Parts: sequence; C-alpha cells; structure tokens
Amino acid sequence: MDASAIATLVIFIVSIGFVIHPVSIPTRNRSIPHLHVNLTTAPILAIAILWASQCIDAAVIRNGIVGTGGVKPYNILILFFTLAYMAITLDTTGILEAAAFWVSNKGGSNGRKSYFYFYVMLTLLSILLGNDPVILSGTAFLAYYTAAARVEPMPWLMSEFAAANTASMVLFVGNPTNVVICEGFSVNNAAYTAYTILPFIACNIVCFGALAGQYHSDRHVPRSLDNKADVDPRSALRNVTGAWVGSVILGSALVVCLVVSFFGVDVWKISLPFAVSKFIFDLASDHYRVTRHQSHNRPQGGLPSKKLPMALFHLPLILPKRFHIHQLPKRSSHWVRTRLSTLNARLHVHFPTFFTALPRLPFALVPFAFSQFILIQALAHQGWVDIFAGWLVKATNKQMYPTIWLVGVLGVILCNVAGTNIGATILLTKIVNAAALPSHSARAAAIALAVASNIGAVSFTFSASLAGLLWKDILAQKKIFVKQREFAYRNCLPLLVMTVTGLAVVCAEMAVLYRSSGA
Repeated sequence: MDASAIATLVIFIVSIGFVIHPVSIPTRNRSIPHLHVNLTTAPILAIAILWASQCIDAAVIRNGIVGTGGVKPYNILILFFTLAYMAITLDTTGILEAAAFWVSNKGGSNGRKSYFYFYVMLTLLSILLGNDPVILSGTAFLAYYTAAARVEPMPWLMSEFAAANTASMVLFVGNPTNVVICEGFSVNNAAYTAYTILPFIACNIVCFGALAGQYHSDRHVPRSLDNKADVDPRSALRNVTGAWVGSVILGSALVVCLVVSFFGVDVWKISLPFAVSKFIFDLASDHYRVTRHQSHNRPQGGLPSKKLPMALFHLPLILPKRFHIHQLPKRSSHWVRTRLSTLNARLHVHFPTFFTALPRLPFALVPFAFSQFILIQALAHQGWVDIFAGWLVKATNKQMYPTIWLVGVLGVILCNVAGTNIGATILLTKIVNAAALPSHSARAAAIALAVASNIGAVSFTFSASLAGLLWKDILAQKKIFVKQREFAYRNCLPLLVMTVTGLAVVCAEMAVLYRSSGA
C-alpha cells in the first residue's frame, strides 16, 4: 500500500466529513464572500485534489462518469430525473394536497385515526411517486395541519419521514439507490419489486408500531383534534386536467419500464420519451390556459386586461451564477436587470407548471452522484475496494446469511458516514461485486442493501439521505427547527426494529428461494 493509496482514502474520508458537517469559509472576494464546502462542493474539491496530486488520472474520472461493471451513472441520473420531473409536475397540480385534505376529512377530529390515515396515505404516495415529491409536499402540509390542529408537529413529521423513506424501497424508481442496485447487480426491475415487497410490508408495519408506541401519549398524538370543518379536496386541485394527464403519463411510464426490463432495454430510453411528452403537454397546456384567459378578459379597445394577478410578476430574478451585474456600467446593469426581470416574470406567468417544477428538481444530485462514482472509482483504482472485499469474504466466508446481516447493518451505518445512502450504496455495490460471492449470496446481498439503503435514511444524521436534508430545510422555512440529536433520538427505535425485521424477512425469502442450494 503506497502513499497515493493512503492519501486517496484520507481525502475521501475528509470529503465525507464535509458532506455530514458543511462549513462556510469567509473570503476577501466581494463577489464570493464565502466559500461553502458542502455536499455539492466537497466531493468535487476532493477529486480536484486527487487529480492535481496524480493519485488519479483522466481514465479514472472517465470510468467514474461512464461506469464500469454494469453500473452506468448517466443511465441512473437520466432515469431518475425524468421520473422526478413527471412526479413533481404532477404534484404542482395540487393532487397531493387534495389527497391530504381527503385523508384529513376521513380522520375528522379523531387524532389517533388521523395519524394512522396519514401514515397509510404517505406510504401509498411514496410507493408511486418516490420519497422526494412526498417530502416536498407532505412536510409543508403537515406543518400547516399540525399548526391548525394545535398539536405537537414532530410525531406527525417523523411519521411522514419514516413512511416516505421506507416505501421508496418498493419500486426500482423510488430512490436512486434502487436503480444503482438494479444496475450493479443485474436485478430485473420487476424482480426487484418482487424481492422487496415483503421486507417493505414488514418494515412498514413494525415502523408504525414503533411510532405508535413512542408517541402513545395524548401530549404527542391526542385522541381529539381541534378540527373545525372539512375542506373539499377538489378545492386543492389547481389543474384537474393536468392531474389526470400527469397521472396517466407517470403510471404508463412506470408500467412500460417494468415490462421492457424483461427484454434487457435500458429503462431511461423509455422514461425519457414519456418525460418529453409530459414537458410538451405542460408547455402547451399552460400556453392554452394563459391565452384563453387573456382572450376572455380583453376589453373592446384591444388593450390587455389587468386581471392577471400582479403578484406573479414579483418573482425572484434568475441569473447565471457567473454573471455579475456590478461588472457592467450602472445604466447598462439597470437595463439588463430590468429586461431579465421582465422576461423571467413573463415566462413564469406563461408557463407556470414548468417554472414551478424547475427549482424543485434535485439538481444537486448531479454533481454529487457523479463525484461519488468518481471517488469510489478512485478507491477501486488504488486497490481499496479489493481490500474491503477481502474483509467481507473473511467475515462471511461467502455464506448467504452472514452476508445478509453484515451488508445490511453496514449499509445502515454507512448511510450516515459515507456521504448519504447514495454513496453507501455505490461503495457496497462495488465491494460485493469485487468479492465474487456465489450467485445466491450476491443476490441476497443486493436485497439486503436495498432494504438498508432505504430505511438507512431514517437514521442518525440528516445527511443520511438527500431527502433528510430537504426535509430539514423545508421545516426551517416553516420555523420548525430540528436538532441533529433530537432527529437521531426520535429515529432510534423505528430504525432498530426495521433493520432487524427487514433483514430477517430477507433471510426468510432467501431461505425459501435457495433452500435447494445448500447455502
């Protein structure tokens, strides 16, 4: 083991440290007053340092982007982004809020019943849409709901967080980690759901039991709520046609992706056309609604009506990151700012669906995911992955049941200390493949990792998943501040029971499937 290999491991660990605990370094540059070393920048800086010190070369960076061993990072990101766009634009129609109001009405003033109904609703929505759209809308709604009902918000919000991240293990598109596992272990997308459905059901049931026991007091979930009146769920729908069309397009995309996976077709080639068709529909639908509104409200003199809400024009200015207004002469900068502000406002008004969904897309995932692939490829280049694989073989003797428990427990732990569940999944996928386990042990490791990478988000650090960081930011905007210690304490019991139960069910599944193998 030479100095380059040791330096690569140390820099990788340090970059993960900054992902978990971001820092802001002040600078003397007025245009960039602070240098933020966080989830987006730390892995990129680590790659730059490794490249400058010649610990890695261009071939390692290329392999990290293009992929090796059956894992294709660009395939994963295209698939995830296209499905995320369809899910988020569906959410902008108000369909998730409508579902939440419907559940609230069903629960009525019964606090225990409402708590259970919300858990079930968030679980079902997360299965279909993935955890991120549900976290985006569900967190904001529950913050509003708990304030209106005058109840402690944290039991409801922790239930939402656990339900969303547990349910994301069911479909291969529910979480980027699922796609990594399907690609890395050559698991058929439909077979993936068949493997994970039973562990999910078990985890979902014991998780709710743990939450119900943890918050059994009326102080947390009261028996009676201050629920004054029902709200018509249809009033939350902002675009009924868009909700129907979006549901059909997303549902069709998921079904077709599952079917074509049997024929060895890259599923991003299916999801991309569906996303493009949804994008075209969004633009056409918004254009039709705006022009129809203007024609119906145009006075006889031909001048445009003033009935469009003027608040829509007071929108934040979006400028390229490298563009600085102060670099231009004062008059020119004012002219440029005015024109860009006007253009920005007009686009938001004319195409509200796309420009509402655009900032909600997980763009931070792109540099982070590629950086993680490159850094783990750097570890493989320096021989660390082979060393870790050797340790795995010694610890498990390539036996199936020890592999399930070791990979599963390590997966949960590494979600907290290896740069989110994405980094943990990429690393463990590489290690298991390098260990050259027997087919039944490798498949068991894949399913154990699928369980761990999803429930591992319900963990001790916010950075265990991108959903955790998103959840924390949304709550801060709602003036609900959650400390790291409180988050870890509230997740201890649900995580413990889900880990034990989920991995035990995986063992039972593998015992039935491979009982004739003698494993």
